[in-house]
Amino acid sequence: MSPIVKLTDVRKSFGPLTVLDGLNMEVAQGEKVALIGPSGSGKSTVLRTIMTLERINGGEIEIDGEPLWHMKKGDRLVPANEAHLRKVRSKVGMVFQQFNLFPHWTVVKNVMNPVRSVLGLPAKEARARAEELLALVGLKDKHHEYPGRLSGGQQQRVAIARALALRPRIMLFDEVTSALDPELVGEVLNVLRMLAHEHDLTMIMVTHQMGFAREIADRVLFFENGRIAEAGKPEKVFTRPDSERTRAFLNAVLQG
Repeated sequence: MSPIVKLTDVRKSFGPLTVLDGLNMEVAQGEKVALIGPSGSGKSTVLRTIMTLERINGGEIEIDGEPLWHMKKGDRLVPANEAHLRKVRSKVGMVFQQFNLFPHWTVVKNVMNPVRSVLGLPAKEARARAEELLALVGLKDKHHEYPGRLSGGQQQRVAIARALALRPRIMLFDEVTSALDPELVGEVLNVLRMLAHEHDLTMIMVTHQMGFAREIADRVLFFENGRIAEAGKPEKVFTRPDSERTRAFLNAVLQG
């Protein structure tokens, strides 16, 4: 079966700084993949290029068999227009480090309004979907609260519900616990565990939570200098890494 996400020779630079250096990567439908590695190794940039938040400088990204940054015109590929980007990107949802909730909207409105504006669902149907997803992430009793009255962990769970409300096939998680106080990390990880175990979502997660990555991921990719330096099953990567660089990184992170 074809991969649902495929990056071929993807390159991304910010001025003279090369962040993705001919990256090749594939993710299967329903696979849970953890991206680990030092800061600046390109992990978050991978997610941002898949979400079309950063334009690639070269190579190609395919989502569910369709080119993302290009579209077919006759027998050739041409740069994608905004309509094509929107269509392909609709299969992808992303949750960020920061919650990005609208402070003047209630929790339920934060979740239902993107459904109305992007999918055009009627208010009643959008609200029902929002309430269902808020219950899923353990916030059934918080519909009418405002984000400022919630803990960081609760706000991040609202952000997860909002991303899920658009019914993406692929979910991207970019260090979703890094802005949280340590005691709030667990409640967000529990939601991700539930999504991983109970739903057929494809999940790509950038994380420094090594225990979580080892528990949840089907595969772990170690990034170094904009490329995948090592890939494998969590048990293999975390206990018997092939690369000395992977071993040194894991020792530093786990000791820290």
